[in-house]
Amino acid sequence: MTSLVSNLRSLFLESFKAWFELLKIMIPIIIGVKIVAELDLLKYMAMALEPLMHLMGLPGIMGLVWATAMLNNIYSAMIVFVALPESFELTVAQVTILSTAILMAHALPIELRIAQKAGTRLIFQGLFRVGTALVLGILLNLFYEWGGWLQHANTVIWRPQPQPDGLFFWIIDQIRNLGVIFLIILVLMAVLRILDRIGATSLFIRLLTPFLRALGIGREAATITVVGLTMGLAYGGALIIREARSERIDSQDIFFSLTLMGIAHSLIEDTLLMMLLGAHLSGILFIRLIFSIVLIFIMVRIQALLPDIFIHNYLYPLSKSEVKS
Repeated sequence: MTSLVSNLRSLFLESFKAWFELLKIMIPIIIGVKIVAELDLLKYMAMALEPLMHLMGLPGIMGLVWATAMLNNIYSAMIVFVALPESFELTVAQVTILSTAILMAHALPIELRIAQKAGTRLIFQGLFRVGTALVLGILLNLFYEWGGWLQHANTVIWRPQPQPDGLFFWIIDQIRNLGVIFLIILVLMAVLRILDRIGATSLFIRLLTPFLRALGIGREAATITVVGLTMGLAYGGALIIREARSERIDSQDIFFSLTLMGIAHSLIEDTLLMMLLGAHLSGILFIRLIFSIVLIFIMVRIQALLPDIFIHNYLYPLSKSEVKS
C-alpha cells in the first residue's frame, strides 16, 4: 500500500512539473494571441495569404480560415470556416486541400515554441511547416483536378454551439483547457509507466526501430515520435520536452522526430475534426502522411551533406561531441 501511494505521488509530481513547464510556454502566447485577435490584426495576415490560397485553388477569403488556424488553433479555424458563406460553396476537393494545409500548419506560436524548447530552431520549423503545407496544397489541387476527383459540392456536418462573449468567459474557457491538458499529461505519464512495467515499450520500440532508422530517427526517439504523431505537440508537448532534454536522445534524432510530427501529428483527433467540415481522408490523412514520411526521408539524405555550421545555425544546435570531424 505504501509503495502504491509513493508511486501515485511520484506520478502526480512528475506530471505537475511537466505541466508547469508547458504552462510557462502556453500562457504568455495565449494572452498574446488574444490581444492580436482583439486588435483585429488577423485580417492583415489573412490578406497576405490570399495569393497563396489562389495557388491552392481556393478563394482568397479562405486565407482568413488558415490565418486563424496558424495563429490560434484548429477549433477557432473551424468556427471561422462555418461562419463564412463562401465555405458552403466549396467542393470536397477544396475543403480537403484547405484542411490539409490547416493540419500541417496550425497553432504555430505554441507548437513552434515547444519545438524550440525541445531543441530545434524556431524559424526553420515555422518556414518548413507553412512551406510544406503550401506545396502539398498546390500538389493536391493539381492531383484532384487532373483526375476529376472530389469535385462535387461539399457538405459541412458540424455547427458550433453559441459561445458566450466577454473576457470572463474567455478566461474560464482557457483555465478549463489548461486543466484538461494536465489530465491528459497525467494519463499519458501513467500509461507510459504501465507500458514500461509490462515491457510493452521495449517491444513497441523494437518494432518501430527499422522504420524510424530508415527515416534517420534513432530508436531512443521512438517514444516522443509516437506521442507527437498520436497526441499532438500541444497535448504531448510536456512529454516531448522532457524526453528531448534527456541525454539519451541525439540532437539529430530530436530534430527529425519533431520535424516529422510538426507536419503529421495528432493523426486521430485532428483528422476527425477536419472530416466534420467535409474533408476527405485521401488528402488529410493518407497523402499527407506519405508526403511527410517521404519528405523526412529526403531531408535526412540532404542533411548529411550540409556543413556543421549551417546545421547548428539554422536546423538544431550541435553539441561538441556531434560536430563532424
